[in-house]
Amino acid sequence: MANIKSAIKRIQIAERNRLRNKSYKSAVKTLTKKCLQAIEQYAAAPSADAQAEAQKYLSATYSKIDKAVKRGVYHHNTAARKKAQLAKEFKQATGQVAA
Repeated sequence: MANIKSAIKRIQIAERNRLRNKSYKSAVKTLTKKCLQAIEQYAAAPSADAQAEAQKYLSATYSKIDKAVKRGVYHHNTAARKKAQLAKEFKQATGQVAA
């Protein structure tokens, strides 16, 4: 255990940040799984409701990823890659040609 006051404070800050990062990463993973599941359901049985549900999860996931980047949890290229993968899945499910 650290004896110096600044070192003790740095340990506390690091733990706080670790928990915050863990929370954001977990939320992104959960939303990504829900989004992919909604996209699969839409691909299996296309309907306006299923597409709206998939679009809702897609935008929620994008939002959470962007917030994680803003907080410094993800690098912006990592976030771009995650969003591009989701967009690719959504385009394939909707029958649009992915470029």
